[in-house]
Amino acid sequence: MTDNILHPAEVSTLYIVPTPIGNLGDITQRSIDILSSVDVIAAEDTRHTGKLLSHLGVQTKTFALHDHNEQQKAAYLIERLQNGESIALVSDAGTPLISDPGYHLVTQCRDAGVKVVPLPGACAVITALCASGLPSDRFSFEGFLPAKSKGRKDKLKDVEQMPHTTIFYESPHRITDSLKDMLEVLGPDREVVMARELTKTFETFKKLPLGELVEWVTADSNQQRGEMVLLVHGYRETTTEEMSPEVIRTLTAIAKELPLKKAAAITAELFSLKKNALYKWGLENLE
Repeated sequence: MTDNILHPAEVSTLYIVPTPIGNLGDITQRSIDILSSVDVIAAEDTRHTGKLLSHLGVQTKTFALHDHNEQQKAAYLIERLQNGESIALVSDAGTPLISDPGYHLVTQCRDAGVKVVPLPGACAVITALCASGLPSDRFSFEGFLPAKSKGRKDKLKDVEQMPHTTIFYESPHRITDSLKDMLEVLGPDREVVMARELTKTFETFKKLPLGELVEWVTADSNQQRGEMVLLVHGYRETTTEEMSPEVIRTLTAIAKELPLKKAAAITAELFSLKKNALYKWGLENLE
């Protein structure tokens, strides 16, 4: 049952208001009503939000709340809320707190007994997942990958054997380096979807094994522009069906000359398979 009655903002309430990730038509009517009726809008970037408010015809004043001042300004905003004002929290795009500021303010509001009301709306993670073609019954969102290669590889090693879909955000100036690090850690056969420029004119979904995806993105500078969501297929053990006659012959031959563990590692590298699975198969069939 839907409620078609429009409600203005309530006093002493913090509203979490999603904003469009690209297409301005994705803002909900309820979000517009709240943005129009709160006392102030706490925005990640007041200039960016100002453009959206101007488009919507909303004249509510804005207050800068970002990563660098949130912990210091949260107490001030809570005081205003406790004095009867209503505040809307927005980020530059999508749902606040999802790789965006807002955690400290919401946590302190909860601790102070201030009412927090979330509004549903745009979120790049869910938008990308539902159209990716990857398993969506269970997934983990890991935010942005670290800026430096070592940190990225360490993070990727942490999630390498997760059995469910893993999702990352990535920026245009790091996309090729991040994909190359993914290739090194996850291997060329791991299936990845790159969702780019979601809801915008040049929205793109590309689903390829990592080895092919790296080549595709590297060869086309247009695919290195805009904001990206990277969705990684969950880890799958090498199955008996993947033990082709060629794999078996290679593993068997190398195992005659080297210890099985070393033979499994070499064969795994040759065929882009998992060495542990090959080692297990060898224990059961060769010794």
